[in-house]
Amino acid sequence: MRLRPHDERGQATIELVLVVPVLIVLALFLVQVGFVVRSLVLVHHAAREGVRVAAVGGDLDRIREAVVGSSGLLPSATDVDRRIDGDLVTVTVTYGDPTDVPLVGVLLPEVTVTAFATMRREGVDLPRTWSSEGIHQKGVPQTRAPVR
Repeated sequence: MRLRPHDERGQATIELVLVVPVLIVLALFLVQVGFVVRSLVLVHHAAREGVRVAAVGGDLDRIREAVVGSSGLLPSATDVDRRIDGDLVTVTVTYGDPTDVPLVGVLLPEVTVTAFATMRREGVDLPRTWSSEGIHQKGVPQTRAPVR
C-alpha cells in the first residue's frame, strides 16, 4: 500500500474525540439550568402556599411547614419571611439551590432563588366610624337605597 503525502484517514475520529467532551459539558450545563428553572417554579409555588396560610392567620411555623411541605424544597436551604403591612401580608421565600450536576456543578456557585407573594389578610376589619346612619368603613363609599 502506498501512502499519500496528505493522508486524511482518522481525521473524523480525532475531530469526534475533540468535540464530544465539549458537547457533554454543554448538555450537563443545560441540565443544571433546567434544575434551577425547576427550583424557581417551586419557590414561586411555595411563596403562594405560604401566603395562603399567612392570610388566614397562620404563625411563622405553620407558614414554614406549608412552604416546605407543598414544594419539596430542602428545609435546610429554605428561608421563609413574613411581613404584615396593615391588612396585607407578604411571604418571601429564599432558596439556596445547590448546583450538583456532575462536572458542571463544581464550576457553578450555588444559585439563590427568591420569590414573594402578597395577599389580603382574612378576618381583618378596616377601621370603622360612627355616623348618624350607622357604622361605615373608612374609605368605602356608602350608597343609600332610594326611598319609595
